[in-house]
Amino acid sequence: MRIALDATYSLGPALTGVGVYSREILHGLALRHPQARYSFCYRSNKFFKSFTDKLPPGASRRPFTDSWLPPHALFHGLNQRVPAAPTRGCLTTFHDLFVMTGDYSTPDFRQRFTAQARDAALRSDLILCVSAFTAAQVESLLNVHKHKLRVIHHGVHAPAELPAPGSRKPIVLSVGSIQKRKNTARLVEAFEQTRPGWKLILAGAAGFGAADITALIQRSPRAADIQVTGYVTSQALQSLYRRASLFAFPSLDEGFGIPVIEAMAWGIPVITSDHSALAEISGDAALHVNPNSTEELTQALQTLMDQPGLCRQLVNRGLEWSRQFTWDRAVDQTWNAYQELL
Repeated sequence: MRIALDATYSLGPALTGVGVYSREILHGLALRHPQARYSFCYRSNKFFKSFTDKLPPGASRRPFTDSWLPPHALFHGLNQRVPAAPTRGCLTTFHDLFVMTGDYSTPDFRQRFTAQARDAALRSDLILCVSAFTAAQVESLLNVHKHKLRVIHHGVHAPAELPAPGSRKPIVLSVGSIQKRKNTARLVEAFEQTRPGWKLILAGAAGFGAADITALIQRSPRAADIQVTGYVTSQALQSLYRRASLFAFPSLDEGFGIPVIEAMAWGIPVITSDHSALAEISGDAALHVNPNSTEELTQALQTLMDQPGLCRQLVNRGLEWSRQFTWDRAVDQTWNAYQELL
């Protein structure tokens, strides 16, 4: 059986969200289900770049275009996009639809994104959604019947061991691109109102609206306590998770939110939004706030800064909760969807 997957988004050293998901599914399938053969398909403009990546056993490298796909029994589009070429069996993973619902991109990008999403939804036999929230959006915004939708959560890699007690610093960490959707500006404003003695580290590349956020930070009375790292490598991110005492992720719209589960797996108490998929994926293991309320976010930050007992409760809940989010589980559930379709 030959399974073709769009591997285009798995390339490059600076992987985030969709890229991390793509690599984990591609390599996980080949390693956990070696009875199949896999065509890792790359769009023609990325095909030669793909030769820098080592493929797992059972996988071959193939180019593809919108009008041509290599022979396959099943095609999986890993980022809510499928080629126009005929497919024998087609699955598509949908991560989020925030481009359609909020002012988080340019009008031109919104138009192209919406067209691709509608086309992929129409021509997919099954749609894998990374959360129940995303599934509900696919159903309502793209007019897809529930019988075509399967919810498969992302996974995370838990550390082999947690940092030693007492090794953490008074750091509030937030991981994700510096942009309007991530609510970075409101996090900065809330942090400004907490008592001195803590630092805020914003780890992520610049995104939509980053210039305004950078200017806000430069004007901040707590500018000396705010560090913007830019994109960080996996190793550097692990170092931040080891040192941080609090994790804040007050995003306005998320299809999943991998950093929330990663922080829990590293034993950090989490503050996150009660909006979008974040309440779903964090359960009762996080302190939830209305992301549109600077006052609520300030109060949550100060509460956890002042109450180590509550922090310990959230750490214990988070460690337990995060154990269910594994990439092995996501890979096996994806494989089950393949079997269902075939």
